[in-house]
Amino acid sequence: MRILTRYILREILSHGLIGGALFTFVLFMPNLGDLLELAVRNSSSMGAVGEAFLLMLPNIFVVVIPMSVLVGILLGLSRLAADSEVTAMRASGIGVWRFVGIVSVIACAAWGLGLVNSLYLAPWSSRQTIHLEQSLANAQASYEVQPRVFYEDFKNYVLYVEDVKAGRGAARWGKVFIANLTNPDAPSITTAESATVINGPNQTILMRLHDGAQHQLSPTEPGDYNLSTFTETDVPLRTGSQEDVRFHRTDKRILAMTNRELIERSHGKGGTWFFIELQKRLAYPTACLVLMLVGVPLGMSSRRGGKSGGFVITIALVFIYYFLSSTGTALARQGKIPPLIGVWMANVLFAGCGIFLLRQMSTGGAAINAIATAGTWFRSRKKDDAIDTRHAVSTTRRRPLRGHFPLLLDEYVIREFLRVFVMVLVSFVMLMLFFTFFELVGDIIRNHSSLLVVGEYLIDLTPSMIYLITPLAVLIAVLVVFGLMNRSSEITAMKATGISLYRIVLPIMVIASLMAVGLFFFNEYYVPQANRKQQALRNEIKGLPAQTTSHPGEQWMFGKREPGHPGMIFYYQYFDPDTNTFLNLTVFEFDPQSFTLMKRTFAQMASWDQKDHRWILQDGWTRTFENHEIQSYQPFAVTTLPEMIETPHYFEKDFRQSTEMSFAQLRHYIADLSQSGFDTVRLRVQLDRKLADPLITLVMAVLAVPFALSMGKRGSLAGVSVAIGVAIAYWLISGTFEAMGDVSMLPAFLAAWSPDILFALAGTYLLLRTST
Repeated sequence: MRILTRYILREILSHGLIGGALFTFVLFMPNLGDLLELAVRNSSSMGAVGEAFLLMLPNIFVVVIPMSVLVGILLGLSRLAADSEVTAMRASGIGVWRFVGIVSVIACAAWGLGLVNSLYLAPWSSRQTIHLEQSLANAQASYEVQPRVFYEDFKNYVLYVEDVKAGRGAARWGKVFIANLTNPDAPSITTAESATVINGPNQTILMRLHDGAQHQLSPTEPGDYNLSTFTETDVPLRTGSQEDVRFHRTDKRILAMTNRELIERSHGKGGTWFFIELQKRLAYPTACLVLMLVGVPLGMSSRRGGKSGGFVITIALVFIYYFLSSTGTALARQGKIPPLIGVWMANVLFAGCGIFLLRQMSTGGAAINAIATAGTWFRSRKKDDAIDTRHAVSTTRRRPLRGHFPLLLDEYVIREFLRVFVMVLVSFVMLMLFFTFFELVGDIIRNHSSLLVVGEYLIDLTPSMIYLITPLAVLIAVLVVFGLMNRSSEITAMKATGISLYRIVLPIMVIASLMAVGLFFFNEYYVPQANRKQQALRNEIKGLPAQTTSHPGEQWMFGKREPGHPGMIFYYQYFDPDTNTFLNLTVFEFDPQSFTLMKRTFAQMASWDQKDHRWILQDGWTRTFENHEIQSYQPFAVTTLPEMIETPHYFEKDFRQSTEMSFAQLRHYIADLSQSGFDTVRLRVQLDRKLADPLITLVMAVLAVPFALSMGKRGSLAGVSVAIGVAIAYWLISGTFEAMGDVSMLPAFLAAWSPDILFALAGTYLLLRTST
């Protein structure tokens, strides 16, 4: 009996650990890019990046631990049931409740681990995360600034720097322009030849400006103008606006509270949210026990579906449980149902269903028999596939191999690959949609969003998820299919007929290549449109105003860089693209060599003369400078500005994400923004990634084949484990190179293509070393 107990526990534990790693990877993946970008900005922050990574895990484990228990029980028992081992055990006298007792060892251990994590580790990690975010926001302030970009994250200041040179402890900036917007109607301007920058305390950076001038204008008296020069002066800048300093929301502060604080606050005014959070810390770990009650009868009864049926049931149960839990919590926060009922509703319902199913199984009831018949098609498909394999191999012997594609054998390999690929792709996309839905349940109920809007949002979100998950699905499908073929000696049989390994994998490479091309056109013509729709719908669900066509950088823009023309910076408080009219426009003209201010023009209104193709400025003044001295001051009622060669179209720039544009649109958008002083570093990386990302589908197929053949007889579970490891490695390397490109440490081309090249070389090398 002890041998059987250890055997069952080992089977469940192995599947549970794999499932836990998979769920952790899916939940952590959206945060990976920010961490990697933080890592490459400053080498001294690597310890902080590792700390941030570890601090994220406890809050992820609150959800992952119950899910791991469920997937371990369902897949482990489903595998035993598919091989008739459950039937043999029950025939030897092991009853249903004995299975429950064995499985409860893992469930109780996970419950205890979940309680410790939920009650102590997760709140502690939330508190530490808040402190870490504050310190990192301060430590990384100067590394955010990019050359020739208007940087507006300093409180009441706008910063523009022509040249940025990072250094240890201090950065060196060249040709600095600073606008003090304490009074936005009359901003004070400071220019400097250079600046030395260090990170200061309390979210500040300290700038020591060299060889510059300060321009101060009275908001009520335009003729009152103060110009002073300096050889050296210090300017402290505080990062973040006043609202951004309080960057953690109320829900994050609740997550960081200790249990004692939650108990104390739950008895006071507005204590419902605190009471709900305390109950959630108890309810989520308890899900390990209630999901175990449901998982045991379902896993034991899915004898015909095997692991495939178990995985499908896992996805369905995860959705149902967290849908009930999220809905109940949201309703409780709205005061529509009592908090205890809202938080514990999912656990009570699942516990009742689990006890009912266990009684049905122990008595041979009709309900459990109906479940047992589900998944018959999995078994029939496997039988048909075995017949097809023997027929394909025997037919291949009779057919000439040269000059024929596809053979029956190719059709068999393609069919097996596509079957697993579709199952993995659908499962992963559904899983990500479920998590996205759970995140929005509170907003859906609070803002009374209709189910039609929510459904349309999820539908429009699906294309981007398909685009993201397809390479991973190809990797898993190749690993599983060729791993199973190798385990069942089908690869050996194929080689015995004179077919080389390269010929066996040819259909997979053809399909992967077609998928790569298809992904590019899918992302070129359909995904951007869907992304624009889903972003608008998400704003509606969350109660945010619809995104407008606001200008990048809001009211600051650099003019066209033309030989023989001065450098120009435009500051305006409003621009109407329909009438081509500015309100409160200020134009700063600079010497392009020394970056000293030569001329400053203000107009209450500026409009475009379509006939003469020039700007007409009204009710303003012009002031000229030479060698940091005022040369002239001239008010005007109406005038023109010949130096202003920019047309209205130059100022009509909509802010759009790279995911909302095709390759051609993004390339034109980058060219349009780069000459206006906007940050295009990230966009250039994303432009190259639009070509590089689809190709990783083929790279993953090449890389998966040697890994699959090296797993020996270990089967699909080992294939999934290897796939998770390879996927984590790829996303880490890809995210690191992308982050290095975003901060200009690598050219955009290398940042986008290096992961593809590295993994392609590794896959080709391993494939060439594999016995053919």
